[in-house]
Amino acid sequence: MAGRRSSPWPLPPDRTQAILEATKHVAARLKSGGHPFALVGSVAAYAHGVPASFQHDVDFCILREDAEAVTQELEAAGVEVRTPPEDWLIKARSHGEEIDLIFELAQRPVTHELLDRAEILPVDSVRMPVLSPTDLVSSLMAAFSEHHCDFGAVLPIARTLREKIDWDRLRRDYEDVPMPDAFLYLLERLEIIDERDRDTEKGDEDS
Repeated sequence: MAGRRSSPWPLPPDRTQAILEATKHVAARLKSGGHPFALVGSVAAYAHGVPASFQHDVDFCILREDAEAVTQELEAAGVEVRTPPEDWLIKARSHGEEIDLIFELAQRPVTHELLDRAEILPVDSVRMPVLSPTDLVSSLMAAFSEHHCDFGAVLPIARTLREKIDWDRLRRDYEDVPMPDAFLYLLERLEIIDERDRDTEKGDEDS
């Protein structure tokens, strides 16, 4: 029997693993440089136990005042860094994957308090700060608007992390913001979270 011929075409890259390798590479440089940061976005959700469903890039949040130092740290490690027209992030590229280093989450500045609440979790065996479940879902809800309101992308994250999230805090934060509040109502109707006591709320307003 003739031997099996090898394919002349290279196998496609494992996109999930490439994203994880890029995440670990950049996180290692940020850690070695002593820069406060936290993983955010779909890879952060994965670190908290949500099944992998990565988007087109990896997101880290950093302090705006650290942008120049972070740029120098990454460039010294051979990571390509560029400044886009938007003034709320810098972009990098590692292992063929795009990296966003964000100073604002849904137009809210990244603060020391936000980063201090991050949890240290393993991401494909490398430990790094990851935005807390409540802050992670809050950042996703804050991005909802009339022009961008993809509840379906956030729903599995909220469902998986529901026991780890401070829903009372999110209700206080978003009760007067139509799109996030509508998402909370959807979670109630789907019985992912408990219904709020609207009779009590109405009584408080009438008193």
